[in-house]
Amino acid sequence: MAPVSPELISPRSSRVAAARRLGKRNFRGKERLFLAEGPQAVREAAGHGDTLVELFATVEAAERYADIIGGARDAGARIHLASEDVIADISTTVTPQGLVGVCRFLDTPFEEILAARPRLVAVLAHVRDPGNAGTVLRCADAAGAEAVVLTDASVDLYNPKAVRASVGSLFHLPVAVGVPVERAVSGLRDAGVRLLAADGAGDRDLDDELDKGTMGGPTAWVFGNEAWGLPEETRALADAVVRVPIHGKAESLNLATAAAVCLYASARAQRAAGGCRSVTGN
Repeated sequence: MAPVSPELISPRSSRVAAARRLGKRNFRGKERLFLAEGPQAVREAAGHGDTLVELFATVEAAERYADIIGGARDAGARIHLASEDVIADISTTVTPQGLVGVCRFLDTPFEEILAARPRLVAVLAHVRDPGNAGTVLRCADAAGAEAVVLTDASVDLYNPKAVRASVGSLFHLPVAVGVPVERAVSGLRDAGVRLLAADGAGDRDLDDELDKGTMGGPTAWVFGNEAWGLPEETRALADAVVRVPIHGKAESLNLATAAAVCLYASARAQRAAGGCRSVTGN
């Protein structure tokens, strides 16, 4: 177990400087480390093998979240008590919650994801907003997806905003990063997965696909940029381009909402195809 120093770490410490630099992508990539902020993310990191390397905590946070400190210590992380100013210096949030963890990269090779023969996958192609990426990852986790794939045209998985938006789901399921979209599509298709591109201008309606019973097999949903959707060349790679129907007067759905609808639709269809029975059935 790593000890907790009884003294506050110096603001001039090299450990503080190293953690602060992880707010920038080039340093994250060089060190293969990223920041996890707040009690939920740190708790999940501490429970994920040796992912958590260091933890900076204010005295107040260490007392309030003693269970998290204990979990971090048990995981072998080095724990530093720090002033609120030091936490604010390291943190990328406006109102830090007193806990900032330094974690090892945990992305999974795409080939390992394919070898596991996943039944439900979210592919983020051209998703540039880190908050959207993290929220889609959270939706995929909640829907029971077995993997998420970020293409090489998408945002950095370890962007602090993406990590926060995932609310710990980053630590729950395999995520492959930097995969060319053509490789993502061909690899998943070869693994027996049907590729569905989610697009508001799709020629197929999600409700119709559910009614026709075509959604029960292994499926990967390809999601694009919220502002301009999927490029034509990416849509052309999919087996079908599907739109979420708008029954009211809303102009459209945002990316994360559309992703949640699509992923849950597939999850429900797959359970039904696998013999899942309604709790009210005989």
